Amino acid sequence: MQTRTPTRKTCKTLLEEFQRAPQPLRVEKLVFAGVGGRDVYNISAPFADGGERVIAGRVEARDSERSEVYFFVEREGTWVPREGAPVFALQDPFVSRVHGHLVFGGVETFPHPVLRGMLYWRTVFYRGTTLRDLTPFFTGPDGMKDIRLVELQDGSVGVFTRPQGKKGGRGKIGFTRVGSLEELTVEAIQDAPLIDGQFADGEWGGANEIHLLANGLVGVLGHIACFDEERNRHYYPMVFAFNPDTGEVSDMELIATRAHFLDGPAKRPDLADVVFSGGLIRKEDGTADFYAGTSDAEAQKLTIVDPFSKYERQG
Repeated sequence: MQTRTPTRKTCKTLLEEFQRAPQPLRVEKLVFAGVGGRDVYNISAPFADGGERVIAGRVEARDSERSEVYFFVEREGTWVPREGAPVFALQDPFVSRVHGHLVFGGVETFPHPVLRGMLYWRTVFYRGTTLRDLTPFFTGPDGMKDIRLVELQDGSVGVFTRPQGKKGGRGKIGFTRVGSLEELTVEAIQDAPLIDGQFADGEWGGANEIHLLANGLVGVLGHIACFDEERNRHYYPMVFAFNPDTGEVSDMELIATRAHFLDGPAKRPDLADVVFSGGLIRKEDGTADFYAGTSDAEAQKLTIVDPFSKYERQG
């Protein structure tokens, strides 16, 4: 992996580069039922719990942002709520495993402390041995989404952050590490150094799912986003590799665009070109299944060339 500071690339440049890269192979929409006709989007990748494959998904009416997270299991090609599973008043769920714990999290919204009538947000974390015994263990700083955890090769916990405002602008990715889940603190997250050279002025992004690679590097699945002149949002799924010991980082690269997914509705017109990176399932044949939310209205699965295997081959 390169040792220099990565090249800061705009969404436009990344799109141009992606046109010359291997393109996605297959696509399908995921069918959900049992949630009263509401949309299911911004899903996690499937994970194992109690011998079943489970997907966490954001459930929401098309004309609302009052969101719940359900856990779904597949029954004859349709994903339905898992009987007895908890339901959380959260947005944008994510799942990982750290030190033997199933770690689940999402974005909690609450009234803004200063701006009347506005909402604020924070990332909340739960852990347990299964979904049925999840208990809260950490709440991130107010105003920060996209905090993600990964168990590193030496047993410590890597923490990816996304500050905004004075430190992070519209949103940049930071990284720190702690010895255990018990050592996770708001101060550690707020003090996490930013990863250099990733986002151009006016653009933003964050980490969505973290993969520990076979050689100890970390593969980051995330997003990069920008506005166009009409203030429409454009969200692109991206990846990069990161060395948690040295801070070395690869250039970002896109893995798909909204056009690679099947056509479908959008929650609002300005969200038509949005892909939310949910998760990757890496497969032995050199491909990966990429699970994503599209246009804040649906969930789809795209089969792509495994974007992380080339970093594992680097030793």
